[in-house]
Amino acid sequence: MRTDAWGMDDGYEDAFGHWRPTSAETRARVRRAMGADPEEPIPGGRPRVHVIRPGQPLPIEKPAEIVLEDGTVLPETSPPPELPLGYHQLRPLDGTAPVRLIVAPDHCHLPEGLRAWGWAVQAYAVRSAESWGFGDLGDLWRLGRWSATTLGAGFLLVNPLHAATPVPPLQPSPYCPSSRLYRNPLYIRIEQVPGATAARVDVEALAAAARVLNRSRRIHHDRVWELKLRALEAIWKAFGGDPAFDGYCRKEGEALERFAAFSVLAERHGPGWRRWPEDVRDPISAGVARFAAEHADRIRFHQWLQWLLDRQLARVAAEIRLVQDLPVGIDPDGADAWAWQDLLASGATVGAPPDRYNTAGQDWGLAPFVPSRLRAAAYDPFIRTIRATLEHAGGLRIDHAMGLFRLFWIPAGGAPAEGTFVRYPADDLLAIVALESHRAGAIVVAEDLGTVEPEVRDRLAAHRMLSWRVLWFETEAPASYPRLSLASVTTHDLPTIAGLWTGSDLQVQRDLGLERNAEALAVLQSRLGAVTGLAEGTDVREVIVRTHERVAEAPSVLVAAALDDALAVEERPNLPATTGAEWPSWSLALPVPLEALEREPLVRKVAAAVGRGRAGRRPVASPEE
Repeated sequence: MRTDAWGMDDGYEDAFGHWRPTSAETRARVRRAMGADPEEPIPGGRPRVHVIRPGQPLPIEKPAEIVLEDGTVLPETSPPPELPLGYHQLRPLDGTAPVRLIVAPDHCHLPEGLRAWGWAVQAYAVRSAESWGFGDLGDLWRLGRWSATTLGAGFLLVNPLHAATPVPPLQPSPYCPSSRLYRNPLYIRIEQVPGATAARVDVEALAAAARVLNRSRRIHHDRVWELKLRALEAIWKAFGGDPAFDGYCRKEGEALERFAAFSVLAERHGPGWRRWPEDVRDPISAGVARFAAEHADRIRFHQWLQWLLDRQLARVAAEIRLVQDLPVGIDPDGADAWAWQDLLASGATVGAPPDRYNTAGQDWGLAPFVPSRLRAAAYDPFIRTIRATLEHAGGLRIDHAMGLFRLFWIPAGGAPAEGTFVRYPADDLLAIVALESHRAGAIVVAEDLGTVEPEVRDRLAAHRMLSWRVLWFETEAPASYPRLSLASVTTHDLPTIAGLWTGSDLQVQRDLGLERNAEALAVLQSRLGAVTGLAEGTDVREVIVRTHERVAEAPSVLVAAALDDALAVEERPNLPATTGAEWPSWSLALPVPLEALEREPLVRKVAAAVGRGRAGRRPVASPEE
């Protein structure tokens, strides 16, 4: 396999072992999506960033001084043998532009002796009697506290909490965020907002209307947002200010101002910034500056929403380790794409090639960064994204971690099978993740499922990123899983134990007329029987407990049990290749409220199964071993 100067591979080996060459047409369309003529060589120029590891020589080619992250200036005459970890500047004495100098550790943070189990949680699905039709950060706090103190859980692995564009119809998928820098106000617990008591009459009336929505498992995002927005607007009107809010806005700076401006522009002009009036399509335009001045109070309101989310998330994190989830990309019509539009490919989206469970491949509709432009920006968007997702987190799950190495680009209008892989500067991106992991004191889980090159897992392990081992995909027993891994039965995109064992998952797909590999799902069902040793027709609850007992035999650092499995839910959270009209992906609550979940015997049995599996295991070696 060869890779051209733009990072495009000449083909790939698919999940069936077939070589798929990159066609000349695909190559030309991808080049155009990068903003280049198909025949144009990759632009050169002096690099604006260098990434080095401790002990590596400094890239000083001509007289220059070094400005450390803390502002200390190291003169050209006495450069140190080794710089501290961090983001520094190499400033040439001839007056040319400075270069960002990133000094990163060799691997991610991993506490010595870490050995824990936790729940894999779709936060929106965990509702209580207090919920407004949508699981919020108050519910997540209660789940975390109960799981840690009563069951001995060590973490909650939560779906992405990132922001959607705040205009109906709201995007239900947490993996298609408007912004990965900020969060979704749907997760705000209204009653915990400062000043909510003063607006008691309004809030109580709205809460009563919202709690009617708890009667249905189907989550109605737009209606929930309508009611929460009315409550939040009423509280905001009486908000007299808070020094902590002012400090949060100063810390977030221009990024928060820009995000809030986008939110208000979307309220005025609708979702999809590429269809807005021309004078506000560019975030640094005079038109946007005028708009921001005219709508300063509303922009301040959206900044306030993010402050509320930050406070409430910190409260959850004080109870249990949160492993936050980082989506592989962003909504091309969203806030991040508006802010960083010059760095993104226009005319291509990210997806996955055909595999055994999605035989047509997948187009996720996400906007990819152009590798050369990302590097020219000194990786600033990537750094900001990792840092924001790690805020109040004790861990980070990187969705589709192969994206650190390569992403599958699909030219606009083409089928997934017409796509090709584009390479990214993996060494630099891995180094940045390691640096941010150390700064946050957070472990990193690399979701390495699907079409994975053999050397990728080795490099992830060398960086102490935990591999994701899913029972449905593994042909070996859990006892053979690597120590540096997170073990689970399934994921949000795959069948639950109950759905697979009863056959309901496959039946749903047949009823919807989806093109699926029924034979592959049948193999999974037989594998489940072999792993558990249970005969066909065994009660599904017994199958669920036995399955988790087997997964807990893994020597993995972490084991995750899905709350959906612990409640014998048959529907998976997401059914790929469906629309909201066909199937309620990302819109199904758990079948019982949180109060009943805490009393559910099966939940406690699953917790006991994976909890026992964590006892007496050999601790993880320290980084020095």
